Amino acid sequence: MQSIQVLDKTFVPFISEATISNKIKELAATLNKDYEGKNPMFVAILNGSFMFASDLFKELTINAEICFIKLASYKGTQSTGHIVTSIGLDANLTGRHVIVLEDIIDTGKTLHEFLPQLHNQQPETLKVAVLLHKPDATEYHFPIDYCCFSIPNKFVLGYGLDYDGFGRNIKEIYQLHQ
Repeated sequence: MQSIQVLDKTFVPFISEATISNKIKELAATLNKDYEGKNPMFVAILNGSFMFASDLFKELTINAEICFIKLASYKGTQSTGHIVTSIGLDANLTGRHVIVLEDIIDTGKTLHEFLPQLHNQQPETLKVAVLLHKPDATEYHFPIDYCCFSIPNKFVLGYGLDYDGFGRNIKEIYQLHQ
């Protein structure tokens, strides 16, 4: 992996495609065990989690469903602090085992505002699975039940994560060169 240019920023290699794949397989094995016989509903948050959700779902052997919701709080490399819901949740979660799939948790504001909406639907259980977590950036705390990688508080791109809409298609994860 070599450094890459996306728009006006340079990014350096951070997490390889193979490492991501291995972590997702480990997570799937854990979820297959934890949710055997429970038919969970996965709620994937767009846009960033689409690769994570797709690759994870392909590794699941349990009966499960998935739906998507679009929440956004980023512009460029900074969180706007405002959550925008573009596509609403259309699945009935009452009495279901629900696992929210998120690409990255940094401040935690997005899920802090979204999780109460899910709790209002009275799921039997509600868990959070995240690809990347930035503990040093977290301002809003809630349980993160499944986490693939804890990372430093630096801007990352690739594997669904973007910089102003670009870079989502990169198979690896890159970090902003400082």
